[in-house]
Parts: sequence; C-alpha cells; structure tokens
Amino acid sequence: MPIDFPVRTPVLKVVQPLGEYFAAVLPAELLLQVTYSDPLRILGFSESGDYELKGHQRKLVKERLRTIGRFIDTVEAAFPNSIILAANYNESGELVEDEAIRWSVEFNQENEAVGTLIIPSAAQLAAIVDGQHRLYGFKEVSLDERRAMPLLTAIYLDLPNPFQAYLFATINYNQKPVDKSQTYELYGFNLEEEPPEAWSPEKTAVFLCRKLNTDPTSPIKDHIIVAAQSDAAVEIAAKAQKKSWAVSTATVVEGLLRLFSSNPKRDRDLMHRKEAGKGRERKLLAMEAAQDRTPLRQCYLESNDLLIFTLTKNYFRAVNEILWKTDNRSYIRKTVGVQALFDILRLICPDAIAAKDVSEQFFARKLAPCGSINFADDFFQASGTGRQRIRNTLELKLGLKTLTEINEADRPAYERICGWK
Repeated sequence: MPIDFPVRTPVLKVVQPLGEYFAAVLPAELLLQVTYSDPLRILGFSESGDYELKGHQRKLVKERLRTIGRFIDTVEAAFPNSIILAANYNESGELVEDEAIRWSVEFNQENEAVGTLIIPSAAQLAAIVDGQHRLYGFKEVSLDERRAMPLLTAIYLDLPNPFQAYLFATINYNQKPVDKSQTYELYGFNLEEEPPEAWSPEKTAVFLCRKLNTDPTSPIKDHIIVAAQSDAAVEIAAKAQKKSWAVSTATVVEGLLRLFSSNPKRDRDLMHRKEAGKGRERKLLAMEAAQDRTPLRQCYLESNDLLIFTLTKNYFRAVNEILWKTDNRSYIRKTVGVQALFDILRLICPDAIAAKDVSEQFFARKLAPCGSINFADDFFQASGTGRQRIRNTLELKLGLKTLTEINEADRPAYERICGWK
C-alpha cells in the first residue's frame, strides 16, 4: 500500500540519562521504506596494523528472517518490544542537515511530553539500532496485509554513531536468553484451553513431558525439572528439590519432539495460520509438511498421544530395569545419557509400531544386550562427545551399527566397552 509523505504521527517524549527519545507507533511497511541496517565492517588498516570500524549491526541471517516471516503470518503474531531507530544519519554515517528531509518533532505547547513526529520523505535516514531481524522479517511474509502491522518504535534524533553502537552493544550484551526448560513450560501454559487436535508439536511434547513426570507408573515421575540443560544446573536443582537424580524439561521435550516433528517451528507456524477453534488442527500438516519422516509422525497427526505416551513410558521402564538399575551416578542418567536414549528410541520405535507391540517387555527384549555396559566408565563424558559415545555403544550392542562405521582410532575403546576384547 503506497504511503503518502510527509508522514505525521503522535509521539511521546521519554527522557533518560543517555538522552531523549520518542515513542511512536509506525506501520512495518513505512519502516521498511525509511530505515536501513548499518552492519559492522572494517573500512581500512593503518600502517601500524590498527583498523577503522564502521557500523554496529550483526549480519542478517536469511533463515532467521524466514522464520520470523512465518511467525508474522500466524494469527498469534506479536511484537510488543520496540524497534529502536537513530534518525537523521545517512548510510555513509553523515548527519543530514537538510531541513526538507530531516525527521523532526513538533511539540504540543500545552504538554511538552507529547508531540508530532514528522517524516518528510521516503529517504532512508533512520539507522536500525535494535530489531533489524524483527523488522526485515516483514519482507518474508506471504500475507501482504501483515506489512501494515503497527510496531512500537523508539526514535532517537541526531544520535551520533558512537552512541548508536554503544546502545546496541549495551542492549544485546545485557540480554539473558530465557532458559529452554522454562520456555517449554510456557509453551504449554494454556493446554487446557485448546482441544488436543489443535496442539502444536511443542505443546504436545510439553503435555507428554508433564504426564511422564506425574504418572505413577512412569520411571521418571518427579525427576523432570525446569532447569538449564547443563548437568551442573540440573544437579543443583535436583539437590534443592532433594532428588537423587534429575533431568531437565528441555531434554525430555526435545527428545519427544524428535519422535514426531523434524521442524517444530515450521509446524507451529503452519498450524497457527488458523485460529484455535476455527480450523487449527494437526491434520493441516499432513499436506503442508508431507516430507516429515519422523517415526511417530502419523500418531501425532492422528492425535494418538496416548500411544506416544505409552510407547515412551514403557521404553523408559525397560531402560530403568536394564540400564539405570540403582546407579544414579553413571553417564546414562545424565543429560547426555538421556539424550542418547531418546536417539535410540527414535531408531527402534518403528519396530514397535510395525509389530503393534509397545509393551515394556518388547523394549526390554530389545535393550537386553546392553545390560552389561558400564556407563560409569571414563570413556563416556558429560559433553556432546559423551552423547555420541553412549549412542554409538548402544547401537553397536543392538546391532544397529558395526565397528567399521566407527572411527578406526576409537575402535579398541568400543571393543573394550562392549566386552568384545
């Protein structure tokens, strides 16, 4: 939709120690026209080896833009945090003094905290200090009308480039990502408000995780906690809750997700193009995401969550009897061990589905050859390497992998661990 310039819109003045800025509500399509991203780059080197830097923004990540674009297309798109702009500098970093194109604010004589922002033309005179991926995600939408979405915008006028870089660095250095386990718990906060067939893969995995943590017949009942995925954080949380061992919510949710979705974000965004109660159903994914080859995909699409839960619970009941036993200290009960166990479940659950047998006895027979493995051995470790070594060992003992597929230098260690030497 064409935009008529000059644009005039109400603003609120906000005065803080760094300086004043103006809070406005501007449509994404306008911001896409009048802003630019100023990437960090080296302009040149001196004879002493020093170099001159310009800009402050990170490189745009195309896949992240596509992901945000898909989110914007959903019926639940929301951006409550502001896009931060520094207006009246051109892309060369020069202050623009031409009054005919400079951004300005006219103040209300009765109240100097309220004014009117004036954007005279479509000239790109506003550098994005923060929020470039959120804004440029609107270029990736499939619903053109979404570009009219209003966005909260904080606008600094005539803020020098060094202060733009300082503000960007301060905002992004001080941000702390939300813990994955907490995020997954939040995904499921309104499970009761939606019918199961409307649950995205993440919500379904959260439901199953909670059920595994509360069902009296589950071997991991009361052992799943909201904590960071690292073993140190999990152990601290476990001690605080007086548990002999624990695993994070994120570890279990992500393990479950890999059983029935190869791309949970894609699936969620596709489903959320429809409103809950107005066509949002899992079966929407049957056509849209037909290439998904995860082993329990059909169970998920058919809302057969009971089968997924029963299969997973009985698998871990067999794991508890054969691999966990009474040893809480070995790597098989740490994050890397549980991750590797989910890796194995992903490989063997198609056999259970084909045999129409998801009993504990079925998985016990499958896992029986692994009962002699000493997972407290120093060969295993609490790292990405440890997860792969545990998985390799289990696959070798189960006949899912041969020694010829193992790095030659590591084969003697695997032969020793497997009791073949």
